[in-house]
Amino acid sequence: MSGLTVGVDVGGTKIAAGVVDDDGKLIASTRRETPATDTHLVLEGIADAVRELGSHHQIEAVGIGAAGFVDAGRATVLFAPNLAWRDEDLKAELSSRLDLPVVVENDANAVAWAESRFGAGRDHDDLVAITIGTGIGGGIISSGRLLRGGYGVAAEIGHITMVPYGRRCGCGLQGCWEQYGSGRALVTEAREIARHSPAFAAGLLAMAGGDPEAITGEMVTACAQQGDVGGLHCFDEIGRWIGLGLAQLAAVLDPTLFVLGGGVSAAGDLLRERVEAMFRGNLTGRGHRPVAEVRLAELGWESGMVGAADLARTNDDTSVPGSDR
Repeated sequence: MSGLTVGVDVGGTKIAAGVVDDDGKLIASTRRETPATDTHLVLEGIADAVRELGSHHQIEAVGIGAAGFVDAGRATVLFAPNLAWRDEDLKAELSSRLDLPVVVENDANAVAWAESRFGAGRDHDDLVAITIGTGIGGGIISSGRLLRGGYGVAAEIGHITMVPYGRRCGCGLQGCWEQYGSGRALVTEAREIARHSPAFAAGLLAMAGGDPEAITGEMVTACAQQGDVGGLHCFDEIGRWIGLGLAQLAAVLDPTLFVLGGGVSAAGDLLRERVEAMFRGNLTGRGHRPVAEVRLAELGWESGMVGAADLARTNDDTSVPGSDR
């Protein structure tokens, strides 16, 4: 399919929708707040955003990037941790509202697809994209194809157990990777050192008006970029956990590239260098095998929309065009 499609990135706080051409260029976009506890209002918010864009552009299909488990048929959200969706057939509901073809995909898969087609991974056929935000998401491109698994819910890598019986996770388990290497973990670490070692966290506390609970991820990043010892310590900590997780993934998947995306990746090389050092130091067989590159994502906040829109265009073909594998 050529022409224009709409990609919708649906998260716990916002609905972002954009018109995307077949070169992956975002032409127009709009946003809505996500009424996370009311599934009917979420659907109406998505439909309203698409209608707004469709009033100015000829739309051929719609792709939805949803933060949750999406079934193998790319139609139903089985479970969404930050939304009230449970066995929600988004494809049927939205197709009837919009009278357009609809494809539903996990949001991190959409990011991985966008980066593999138009971003940091466009020269790689085997990559893992890591979205580091409130939690950790992932998408896998293997031999030029999006790896979805037998039930459609592959790459929920944020819930790999890193610390047996460790910190309680919102998924119901303990010790999940995202409890140690996410944006939430970054803030947890910063607030903890501010409470227990205020002198060490003086820069963070000054930025937060003296209140440890007022520290945000943006504050931690700003402090670290200014060379503040407390902020740098927090990035040392999450960089250690993220790099350790990449080493585990490399042992299983053997990608040629890891792409770091999500809000925390805005810290740039401050994060990437720490992650890469830990990854290389914990890679099994190091010194006797090729080592995957670690790059920052290129598409930023557009990636979820671009990926979802392109998946709507390719529909059931989840192989990267031009892949020779």
